[in-house]
Amino acid sequence: MVIISVIVIQRKLEEQILSKLNLGKAVVLFGARQTGKTTLLKKILPEDDQTLWLYGDNSETHQMLSSTEGKRFKSLFFRYKTIVIDEAQNLNDIGRILKIFVDQLPEIQLVAAGSSSFDLANKTSEPLTGRKWEFKIFPVSFSEMVDHHGLYEELGNLNQRLLFGYYPEVVQNPGQEKELLKLISDSYLYKDLLIWSNIRHSDILVKLLRALALQLGSEVSYHELSRTLQIDRGTVERYIDVLEKSFVVFRLSSLNRNYRKELKKGKKIYFFDNGIRNAIIANFAPLDLRTDKGALWENFLVSERIKKLNYDGIWSNSYFWRTTTQVEIDYVEERDGKLMAYEFKWNPASKGRKSLPPSFAENYPESSFEIITSENVEEFLL
Repeated sequence: MVIISVIVIQRKLEEQILSKLNLGKAVVLFGARQTGKTTLLKKILPEDDQTLWLYGDNSETHQMLSSTEGKRFKSLFFRYKTIVIDEAQNLNDIGRILKIFVDQLPEIQLVAAGSSSFDLANKTSEPLTGRKWEFKIFPVSFSEMVDHHGLYEELGNLNQRLLFGYYPEVVQNPGQEKELLKLISDSYLYKDLLIWSNIRHSDILVKLLRALALQLGSEVSYHELSRTLQIDRGTVERYIDVLEKSFVVFRLSSLNRNYRKELKKGKKIYFFDNGIRNAIIANFAPLDLRTDKGALWENFLVSERIKKLNYDGIWSNSYFWRTTTQVEIDYVEERDGKLMAYEFKWNPASKGRKSLPPSFAENYPESSFEIITSENVEEFLL
């Protein structure tokens, strides 16, 4: 039996969401299942006589919100200052519902949370243009854990994080990581994908995820995936797009400024959580026994950097860089017209590049370069 403990971890989005309340716009929170959306909102907006929680997976909620009459909404909800709609992706006409609240009940603060951005975002984008604040929540971050128990403690947990990741329940229950990750990957990971995206062949989805997990850190070829899985390339692209929109994986494109020998259309695919990646391939072997620890380190750093950029509100573009002669830089960030290049090495003592490749330095002379290892990881993630 899995016993879930409760450790309060301050989430980066708490203060950001609080700062946007009661400013005349809806607040919409996206994120994968089990990443802490409900826990965060319950902390910010506990249910009381001024706050009403509605649940999109509840039949009573569906019936209550089925009317298109703003007058009925007013008669139902006039006494509340805040309405929270959780699991909002389960409401068939969520865009219209949110629009009624925002347009006709402006005195009520509306908050909606959903686990499938490909459904909720599509339905809210047009109806609420300019009238909503959007936030994305991810599994717990390195930065949040440093804030929770200090840098020294979190650096001591790096091996565990590379293996088991940062899903809240996993972090909160040391010793039960494998069982919890199996539960998450089996019961929650595919739920929205299969319900909302018309994916009928779940076995192909599982095989695709396994193939992506085994290619971690390497360039991905849709053509090769389609041949391996014996499905057409268009289906591969659609499935990967759905996986990305549901916060399971994300893509990095190759940096290309049309210089000679640069890859023109390269792409890598990373997982938002190392633990989910390892659960998919059923491999939780210790790091010192693994041949993929370099790829795990790369996935960890890139995914944590993406969290940092989102939570800190930093506008930037993220790439990798590679030439046709296989010269590569692990990660390149473009911000305010400047390129920052990074090489990732799990072992600080390993021999490798100490400066930018000459071809990159020649084409991008104003770029900076840094090697990130376990000894300076905080410089990259805090």
